[in-house]
Amino acid sequence: MVRYEYRCPACGPWTVALPMGAADAHRTCPTCGDPAPRRWSAPLLNRMDPTVAGERSREEASRDVPGVVTSVPPAARRRTPSDPRQARLPRP
Repeated sequence: MVRYEYRCPACGPWTVALPMGAADAHRTCPTCGDPAPRRWSAPLLNRMDPTVAGERSREEASRDVPGVVTSVPPAARRRTPSDPRQARLPRP
């Protein structure tokens, strides 16, 4: 289903969900019943989760201008075994 926008001169804009290609050039306003012309607008193709959109834009920016690292990241801390028998085992 696609959302089509119409604008009534008296009542203002409104949308209707119809199958693709089934929209008429004019449709009657649901409030006042006057004919309302269809408005042309951009399709909503870029609707995605804001987290995903932010990660994708960060990835695209890193292609041309990669982030500069100013220091070495800290080493990962090793877990100490909670079982005293494991403390005597050799470590890698």
